[in-house]
Amino acid sequence: MTTTDGSHRVMRPVTLRYWAGARAAAGVSEETLHVGPLVGDVLDAAVEAHPALREVVAVCSVLVDGRSVGRDVEVAEGTVVEVLPPFAGG
Repeated sequence: MTTTDGSHRVMRPVTLRYWAGARAAAGVSEETLHVGPLVGDVLDAAVEAHPALREVVAVCSVLVDGRSVGRDVEVAEGTVVEVLPPFAGG
């Protein structure tokens, strides 16, 4: 992919796993997307593929390989990103 400034952006396959309301919004429990280098790129690609995820992603927790992270964390090829919406229960 070439960006607007002429540089090339490396796209990498990342596995997304959706839980609870995120799974309902995405319509799938797991998928692989080819995305840019950051968690934010992964989430943006997921919302682009599944617009109903927009509200969920705004309030969700994100795990990368089991660790809670923010949007600015870099993801490697083959990384597993999990989208966990807030949930109630006890």
